[in-house]
Amino acid sequence: MKRPHVVIIGCGFGGLEAARALRDAAVDITLIDRTNHHLFQPLLYQVATAGLSAPSIAAPARFLFRKQRNVTTLLGDVVDIDVAARAVQLENGERIAYDQLIVASGATHSYFGNDPWAAHAPGLKTLEDAFEIRRRVLLAFEHAERETDTVAREPWLTFAVIGAGPTGVEMAGTMAEIARHTLPEEFRRIDSRKARILLVEGGERVLQAFPLRLSERAKDQLTSLGVEVLTSHKVTEIDSDGIRVNVNGVEQMIACKTIVWAAGVAASPLGRLLARACALPAGSIDRAGRIAVEPDLTLAGHPEISVVGDLATALSYEKNGETKPVPGVSPAAKQMGRIAAKNILARIAGRTTQPFRYTDYGSLATIGRKSAVVDVPVPLFGHLRFSGYFAWLFWLFVHVYFLIGFRNRFIVLMDWAWSYMTFNRTARVVAGTEKFEPATASQKAKP
Repeated sequence: MKRPHVVIIGCGFGGLEAARALRDAAVDITLIDRTNHHLFQPLLYQVATAGLSAPSIAAPARFLFRKQRNVTTLLGDVVDIDVAARAVQLENGERIAYDQLIVASGATHSYFGNDPWAAHAPGLKTLEDAFEIRRRVLLAFEHAERETDTVAREPWLTFAVIGAGPTGVEMAGTMAEIARHTLPEEFRRIDSRKARILLVEGGERVLQAFPLRLSERAKDQLTSLGVEVLTSHKVTEIDSDGIRVNVNGVEQMIACKTIVWAAGVAASPLGRLLARACALPAGSIDRAGRIAVEPDLTLAGHPEISVVGDLATALSYEKNGETKPVPGVSPAAKQMGRIAAKNILARIAGRTTQPFRYTDYGSLATIGRKSAVVDVPVPLFGHLRFSGYFAWLFWLFVHVYFLIGFRNRFIVLMDWAWSYMTFNRTARVVAGTEKFEPATASQKAKP
């Protein structure tokens, strides 16, 4: 008999876990992703800030599934889904039929309708994004070194991170460490310690998903690192000269050449494509492009299609009958991938599927060297909340533990140990050449 064919779109946390959960099942799996690797996104900012190299947080998908014989991996971009024929179409016109489909295509950046801002303020979701941010940050110091006019130099030494969630806090804290500890002895014309690192947040506090006490502690730790925390600063414009913000109704212009966007995410475009293909009602997809799913993570009227991870607006169905929204974090995506796979096997066997129940393992955010905040639920005791050096150690070992493969764990641990002892960041090579502004008269007159 022909074995059921499961197609999984996306090799992120949800797709990876779903494929792994089906390793011993009598099914054939086709895993499709537009990149050839699985990326450990929680440490992507470390690549963007030259702390880690790309192979340390990424692994080729083919390598990960080399021993799982029921998985075929394909490098491709899904451009259409034919729900009537049960087939997905790739960018070259190839069609792949499925019996069960798991859509785990993740999220991208959201500029809240201001897409032209992307050219000036890249976000951080892919390795390409990390390379571009790293290039802009490092070359800003090179431009400042070449600039002799102190007024014209200031924008090159001003760095703005927009959005004070975990990614923004981690980026700002690490950029401050680079300016104050990694680079000071390497430049002759500038003092990198005078660089301004701005963390711009439209809300009233940083890390708004964390308890107030940890949020305030995080702000104190950022300030001690030299980060200027600008809360209640709503960004209204971004261009090549800097950012314009609204502060209590007053417009202000901040001149800066390097801007990082960490303020918003949107679901993969496949979400809207899938909603149209399934003729879902308008209310089933939110403004961020996420699709509302059934309790077992399938789409209404399409039990053969499961949606997991950042693409889904899911609820956790608790034992007491209550429901809670599921956060868009990697542990949730992993759990959704596993339960989607389990429910697929239940449907194939004619059994009843089970609703998704999310287990919250807590929230972590590192702020910089020896600084982090931790909020971990402890059964029967409430929450364990702490910050500082021991929180940083906890964050470090948790992230090393969940990395893919022993080699990556070992390399990351060694790189972090070296960086901790020397303040050096080893991945600071930028490929290509850079164009500088024509020399001024004063520059030409110098010997």
